[in-house]
Amino acid sequence: MFGDYKIVLGVAPTRRDVFPPREFALKTKAAAMKRVYEILGDIPDLEVVTIEDLVPDGLLMDIADIPKIVDRFQSCHVDALFVPHVNFGQEEAVAKLAKALNKPVLLWGPRDEVPPEDFSTRQSDTQCGLFVSGKALKRHKIPFTYIENCWLDDPSLPGQIEDFIRTVSVVKKFRGMRIGQVSVRPRQFLSTRINENQLLEKFQVDVVALTAAEVLDEIEAVLKEKDEEFNKVRKDICDNTDHTGSREEELDNITALECAYLRLGRKYNLDAIAADCWSTYPKHLGIVPCFANGDTTEKGLPVACECDVHGALTTALLFAAARGEGTAFLADLTIRHPFNDNGELLWHCGPFPKSLAKDGVTPKLVECQGRYELKGGPLTVARFDDDEGNYQLFIDNAKGVDGPPTGGNYLWMETDNWPAWERKLVCGPYIHHIGVIHGDYARILREAVKYMNGVMPDRASRED
Repeated sequence: MFGDYKIVLGVAPTRRDVFPPREFALKTKAAAMKRVYEILGDIPDLEVVTIEDLVPDGLLMDIADIPKIVDRFQSCHVDALFVPHVNFGQEEAVAKLAKALNKPVLLWGPRDEVPPEDFSTRQSDTQCGLFVSGKALKRHKIPFTYIENCWLDDPSLPGQIEDFIRTVSVVKKFRGMRIGQVSVRPRQFLSTRINENQLLEKFQVDVVALTAAEVLDEIEAVLKEKDEEFNKVRKDICDNTDHTGSREEELDNITALECAYLRLGRKYNLDAIAADCWSTYPKHLGIVPCFANGDTTEKGLPVACECDVHGALTTALLFAAARGEGTAFLADLTIRHPFNDNGELLWHCGPFPKSLAKDGVTPKLVECQGRYELKGGPLTVARFDDDEGNYQLFIDNAKGVDGPPTGGNYLWMETDNWPAWERKLVCGPYIHHIGVIHGDYARILREAVKYMNGVMPDRASRED
């Protein structure tokens, strides 16, 4: 798979030193961190950096220790900070460490034991400390994610921690994303205009210009070499599609375009591509790029057609939320379901990844385009866009349902209230292209928006 979803997590458990005895805090820490490290160890592509050997008892307490903790975490390139509270915690140190790192922050602490029967002083008051740490972070204007104060064996704890790691993955992908733009948008497509200077200045999202000539040169080189990657991609296409009627030259050119995109993605460290698909390849290569776009997307490098840079960005965020476990696609919102007032057709001429074909359906490759229905089930739907420089991320849930067959690639989607969705999407700042992924990642994307300074979350109104 193309793309790297590794996350480096800095873990700094905290203790308030005025809560005696120290031995009780260390006992709580040992039990809490044992459980935490068990959970973190089950999350793939996750590296954990601790402060165990750096500060007394491996606990964040003294603000004088913050510079060396920051130095360690920054030298290890941590992507996020997790601050488990083993008692009340030290909110000043928590806030100052989080401010210095400027990374997503997770707050959590285990529930306290039964108060002593002799009515002596409680030994931890962890929940109380979480309240004040949250307030301290708010005072410092630091966004954070919170997991409720719960028992160590709470069955929801592992999933909530993993959700935070997925949130961090989205934030990491967004900050400094690089999107290759191949040629220019179709003249008629005013809807895919973007302000690349704003994207760079506001979010460090870099639009990397790729001329059609450079891509065509890369395709020519691929066809000349026909290396191991070419042979592997071509075999995958032939083995997993019904390509009856496709000429050998067409299959070679589809494969070469896909390999060229993968090569350029590696060369320029791209997270996604937004490409011209109307003129360059039909004129110079004799094919439409639809299937190649979808097959490249399937390998983890999203390719948005019609030079939709915001669509490419959206699709990359969906991949990041899934951390490589799912495949996103970019669809047209086209017509309402003829028999379901809450249904809508997700369609395009043939660029949906073949791995998403409906169970029992063999993907067809016809005239360089995919021709197959996609599988149904839970969906997350998203769109990043702007109006006058005000950026929003539309996020909502739907499900794939049955509907009348049609051409190209398609999936009928059912929403909770399509008229509300339609009003929201038509009135903006959105367009007819929408990012989709199977599964429920909406809550993860909404949490991630907290850390995307300058982006507002959005969803369809629930009003009739």
